[in-house]
Amino acid sequence: MTRLTHAFKMFDEYNKKDPHAFVWDGLSYPREYFLALKLHDWVLRLDPDASEELLLASRSQHIGRWEIPRDSYPEGRDAYLKWRKDLALFHADKASAIMKDSGYTDDVVARVRQIILKQKIKVDAEVQTIENALCLVFLEFQYEEFYPKHPAEMVINILRKSLLKMDNHGHQFALSLNYSETGLFYINEALKNIKSN
Repeated sequence: MTRLTHAFKMFDEYNKKDPHAFVWDGLSYPREYFLALKLHDWVLRLDPDASEELLLASRSQHIGRWEIPRDSYPEGRDAYLKWRKDLALFHADKASAIMKDSGYTDDVVARVRQIILKQKIKVDAEVQTIENALCLVFLEFQYEEFYPKHPAEMVINILRKSLLKMDNHGHQFALSLNYSETGLFYINEALKNIKSN
C-alpha cells in the first residue's frame, strides 16, 4: 500500500464516522465521506495532473467536520468567523496527524496544510483549485436543496460570494451544471451583481 493509498484509506475511514447522512440518487452515505469523495473528483476534473499534495488536501479538506458543529458557538458574525477559523485548523491538524502516520515528510504535510487552510487564494494555483472544487461540490450536490429554504436575497448573496472566490476556469464548470429554472435564475442574478460591481 502506497503512502497516498494509506492516507486516503485513513481519511475515508474517519469520515465514514460522520453520523449525518447524505442521500444522493436514492443511496445514503456518511455526509463528509460522500462530500470528500466528490471534492476529490472535482479536483481531478479541474486539474487532471493534480499534485499529490493537492489530492491529499482534497480528500481531507473537511475531515471530521461534524465534530465542531456551528451551534457549539454563539450566534453572530464574529462567532461564525471564529468557528470557521477553528474548524479549518481542526481539519489541518487531523489531516496532518494522518499524513504523518502514513509516512509523509514534514514538508509535504506543511504544503497540504497550506492548501487546507486556503492560504494565498487567488495567488496559489492549487489553493484556487481547491476553492473552485469546494464551490462546485456545493453547486452540484447541495445547492438545489439549499436555496428553497432561504430568502432569494440571501441565496443570491451567498452565490455571489462563492462565485467571487472562483476563477474563470471554475466559472466555466459552474455554468455547465444542470440547474432548475429557479436555481439558474439565482446564479445569473449573482453573476450580474458581480459584473456590475
